[in-house]
Amino acid sequence: MSEELLINVSSGEVRAAVVQNGVLQEVLIERASRRGLTGNIYKGRVVRVLPGMQAAFVEMGLARTGFLHVSDVLGKPGATSASEPNIRELLREGDSVLVQVVKDQLGTKGARVTTYITLPSRLLVLLPLEPVFGVSGRIEDEEERNRLKQLLVGLAGESSACGYIVRTAAERVGAEPLAADVAFLNRLWGVVEQQARNATAPALVYQDLPLAMRLLRDLVRPETQRIRIDNEATGEELRKFAASVMPELEERIEIYSGPRPIFDLYGVEDEIQKALARKVELKSGGYLVIDQTEALTSIDVNTGGFVGHRNLEDTIFRTNLEAAVAIARQLRLRNLGGIIIIDFIDMEEVTHRSQVLEALNGALAGDHARAQVAEVSALGLVQMTRKRTRESLEHLLCKPCPTCEGRGHVKTPETVCYEIFREIRRQHGQFTFKEWVILAHQEVIELLLDEESSGIAELEELTGKPIRLQAEGMYAQDQFDVVLV
Repeated sequence: MSEELLINVSSGEVRAAVVQNGVLQEVLIERASRRGLTGNIYKGRVVRVLPGMQAAFVEMGLARTGFLHVSDVLGKPGATSASEPNIRELLREGDSVLVQVVKDQLGTKGARVTTYITLPSRLLVLLPLEPVFGVSGRIEDEEERNRLKQLLVGLAGESSACGYIVRTAAERVGAEPLAADVAFLNRLWGVVEQQARNATAPALVYQDLPLAMRLLRDLVRPETQRIRIDNEATGEELRKFAASVMPELEERIEIYSGPRPIFDLYGVEDEIQKALARKVELKSGGYLVIDQTEALTSIDVNTGGFVGHRNLEDTIFRTNLEAAVAIARQLRLRNLGGIIIIDFIDMEEVTHRSQVLEALNGALAGDHARAQVAEVSALGLVQMTRKRTRESLEHLLCKPCPTCEGRGHVKTPETVCYEIFREIRRQHGQFTFKEWVILAHQEVIELLLDEESSGIAELEELTGKPIRLQAEGMYAQDQFDVVLV
């Protein structure tokens, strides 16, 4: 598998695209006006403790307070697997607390925060407040896991007050790079501690790296053949960063200076526009319909124009198999998280259902966001969750339609006509005037002049006043005014 990382830099915005075998898999966007908070560490102040919710709200100097659940509070005295301590035993209003953002502000919700601080590097994650040693679950070779853990314990010391987790990128890596990361993370934690001691809550004490550098640290894999960036200054910064922490990547960084925009060159712009649509076409002729709501995301699979070559069951099975792979890609591309309900087309054969689930799980294996897929429910639905730490592509690039206010539909012209009739009847007899003037959308006016003209004539006879119709180009389809002249 060949993989490329494309980075587009413009004033106030950095965009990155992960392209595998020529197909866009993921888009990440960071804007100067709305830079993500995930990974940032704050010295906060507890402003409210809610025992009923087992949570506290922490003032961090942001627009909204952070949400801290009792399960995310370090050092829970008396905690057992069967019960949690009361939040009031751990925190009080006015307490200063060092917290890290684990989930960005989404919609009207404040950031989710934790006191379990972590600091990542290329190969390791430092747990400065927990003496725990672990290895990423993506490293499956048991012998390699043991080797890495022993190396780490030897470098940090068994009596270390800090803990470390070995990241996937450290597979087959020797002692020297691991030792360099241990030293780097210890220095970084020393700086954060010093900042926290000197700061007055609420205050930011550590901010994660900019997007381009985070990509090098977190997303680049052995399969990543090159990193192409279209800005020379940012490209040079990236090379310096790579040279200091991951020298093996420096030669893979290319500065693109071609005449065409880099995203156009790879067809990324078109794919981003498609990722904002509800309907996703499948190569076979079938399609997906994706609806994102506050509570969950629903995905409906349809055969569309795909008729197959054998029988109905085979057609359905093949459509579902293709849909499973497409769904995994769309979840990553659109950055959809939380609860996801998939309505595959009903399959009679049990083996077909299990094969579709296997295809879905296999396609999700390459996703760096953790996903869990449940069995097919009694209603034939697949329920799954995907970890959500930042806003979806739709929420980042779009806002609710001002006409329908996010409902996804507006009143028909016919409905508006009858509302106008009722409004005229409501106002009749209340005021003295010469004529009615109806201001409405062009389609509504055309309907009043044509199919609903008898209704207009009836109201003119009832009120004894002429009714003048006037189309307003700036009006939405369901907007109208009844004016008395």
